[in-house]
Amino acid sequence: MIGVFDSGIGGLTLLKELVKTLPKEDFLYYADTENVPYSYKTREQILEFVENAVIFLRNEGCKAIVLACNTATNVSIEYLREKYDFPIIAIQPAVKVAFDNNEPDKRILACATPVTLSADRFENLINSLDINHIVDRLPLPGLVEFAENEIFEDEKVLEYLKTEFSKFDLNHYKYIVLGCTHFTYYEDFIKQNFPSLTPVDGNEGTARHLKNTLETLGLLSVEGIGNMRFVESGNYVKDESRFLRYLGR
Repeated sequence: MIGVFDSGIGGLTLLKELVKTLPKEDFLYYADTENVPYSYKTREQILEFVENAVIFLRNEGCKAIVLACNTATNVSIEYLREKYDFPIIAIQPAVKVAFDNNEPDKRILACATPVTLSADRFENLINSLDINHIVDRLPLPGLVEFAENEIFEDEKVLEYLKTEFSKFDLNHYKYIVLGCTHFTYYEDFIKQNFPSLTPVDGNEGTARHLKNTLETLGLLSVEGIGNMRFVESGNYVKDESRFLRYLGR
């Protein structure tokens, strides 16, 4: 069984990709709904929330854990990997995908939570690609709150994005990096309302990385049936309809 952690429902967009890539694996999805959003929490609080979830998933028998939350990744991944001896896979903003497919005269707009955009890990990623000069950062914490309240195509969302995007001349950009799994819910909405932007996220790359890691370690399931269970802040969910709805089930 594979554990998938997110601060809320955002990671379900990644779980959907994981299930498609690894149909024989069982998944246990942990949403820390009691503490979402993480955008306004301290690093110490986030680390405590994430480690509590990791311990829970480990105790439930997970052979590997995926951090589907970019904010959680930036705060905790090095600490967790040093402390625990099982695979911990971490999502990261798909700035490399944007860069590899970008046009010579276009900039890249990286959107995430304030914690992610100010983290050393994100800065190191940008510097490793030597693209700091063409990447602009835009925190969009409001999208997390909209998603958790199931507000996806409302005028309030459009006005929020118009206000935030007005800080930039969108004609100078091709790719917008959705550096938070909650943001993936707004991919089509952004395409429809801001057609000059092409959204990209890290879900597909993370799913491939997990599969490769399991294969390398000899942990890949070949006979499973793809069971899924859901947990909210340490308690198993009795009515799974909300989670299954987001997964198209």
